[in-house]
Amino acid sequence: MNTVRPERVDGLKGRHVLMVFIGFFLVVFAVNGVFLYSAISTYTGIVAVEPYRKGLNYNDRIAADEAQKAQGWHEALEVTRSGQVTLRLTNRLGAPVEGLSISGTFGRPSTAQHDVKLTLDEVRPGTYAAHIASPEAGAWIVALEARPVAAPNEITYQLRKRLWLKP
Repeated sequence: MNTVRPERVDGLKGRHVLMVFIGFFLVVFAVNGVFLYSAISTYTGIVAVEPYRKGLNYNDRIAADEAQKAQGWHEALEVTRSGQVTLRLTNRLGAPVEGLSISGTFGRPSTAQHDVKLTLDEVRPGTYAAHIASPEAGAWIVALEARPVAAPNEITYQLRKRLWLKP
């Protein structure tokens, strides 16, 4: 007896579609997991230390900024690759601003790991300078506060400037 066997048809079947569907979502979940791990392990999410307290003093910060603008002081900040930090302050008439105690930090914008504390000394009337280790090329932030020597608790001028040092 000859029995006729039906031809076997190879092609896309239901189980193949199910495997492709499950495989697709496994790949999506794996990639999302890698991105999640990368995002959580590299960025803490902290934009400002104590943002609530800074928010409470926001109006005071605005008033201090307006008072600083009203002084009419002009600054010229220079940082050389050899590590010389120089700040020249003049009033609105162009006369040097003397008798200040200036301190602050010099560091990278992305991390506090390379921050260096600065204390600038008055080397000439209105010109304040400090020397740090030779900085590498790249982005840096200088944040300075000036106080009168006679009133060391009163900040009269603040400066925060982003610099790009070329190689």
